[in-house]
Amino acid sequence: MGKFAERMNRLGTETAFEVLAKARALEAQGKTIVHLEIGQPDFDTPDNIRKAAVDSIWAGETGYGPSAGMMKTREAVCRYIEKDRGLSYAPDQIVIAPGGKPIIFYPILALVDHGDEVIYPNPGYPIYESAINFAGGKAVPLKYSEERDFRFDIAELEAKINKNTKMLIVNSPQNPTGGVLEDSDLKRIAELAVENDVVVLSDEVYSKIVYEGEHRTIASYPGMQERTILMDAHSKTYAMTGWRLGYSAMPKDIAEKFTKLNTNTYSHATTFVQTAGIEALEGPQDEVDKMVKIFKERRDAIVDGMNSIKGFSCLKPKGAFYVFPNITATGMDSQTLADKVLNEAGVACLSGTCFGAMGEGYLRFSYANSLENIEMGVERIRKMMG
Repeated sequence: MGKFAERMNRLGTETAFEVLAKARALEAQGKTIVHLEIGQPDFDTPDNIRKAAVDSIWAGETGYGPSAGMMKTREAVCRYIEKDRGLSYAPDQIVIAPGGKPIIFYPILALVDHGDEVIYPNPGYPIYESAINFAGGKAVPLKYSEERDFRFDIAELEAKINKNTKMLIVNSPQNPTGGVLEDSDLKRIAELAVENDVVVLSDEVYSKIVYEGEHRTIASYPGMQERTILMDAHSKTYAMTGWRLGYSAMPKDIAEKFTKLNTNTYSHATTFVQTAGIEALEGPQDEVDKMVKIFKERRDAIVDGMNSIKGFSCLKPKGAFYVFPNITATGMDSQTLADKVLNEAGVACLSGTCFGAMGEGYLRFSYANSLENIEMGVERIRKMMG
């Protein structure tokens, strides 16, 4: 067999799935593992959404559809974004995808040439850096620091943005820290993007999981709708991780290139899943509200628990469903401690370095699990740490 293409050396991974596999292997040996590693809500998809998918299948909605998504789905997304964020889009500015990852990958492939700079959050969702590197761009990390409640230093952004900057990625609420950007942050980002003619990829997958105040989108600031790729997905909000459904709104010319990439790869998102997605956006939201309320209770419990563990210090996140405790006082590096927590305490979590070099000194725990399991996991780690 011949050598693999060089570009494969530039492709990263999402370590959560690797840790999940290790945890499953330990379970197969008879060990009990508390799963706090994977960002998957432990709730069932709401009944009305499941019924919409089944009805769609029986109605024969199982054939090919347009690469950008079915027209009725794109129209529903337009209605939803206008109602939820106060922004008006046309259907030809909407692209539906099988999950959020293509909405990260394809705009980067479409816009970033070899050597173009892309500023991205670090620690941050690992697919950002992977996609930038794969496209041949230069990944420029922007530190989201604990000292600023896991926001970034505006002065650092001002220093890093330049004539070579093609794109800026923002994620709020953020994975892995749960940090939320404030109005002043978004306002300055918008000013810098306009001044430097930079496209912003705004990852808003956790837009509905906010515990204080309301979600703000960078696309709503002056001059930003015409240079923002707004991405969201059904996975977290509607407990639809396995359904693989995401949606995005962007300038028409970028949407056309994104759609062309769709045509060349997966053709389109599954038709009956798109119909279920319409029901998710336009049907009752009671289950979402209930889920967020439960997440908030779990957040408070896990933060208190983490702060009771020797060597751990944990801020209270404002959104998403992750905590990112500082573990430097333990004297161990992040990966060593994450392995120890899994193998000795039987609790699966992620090293902060899974989210970039600036995640060293931290662990990430997901509280998308029951309160009982969270308390069990915390107690196991507390005993292990003495």
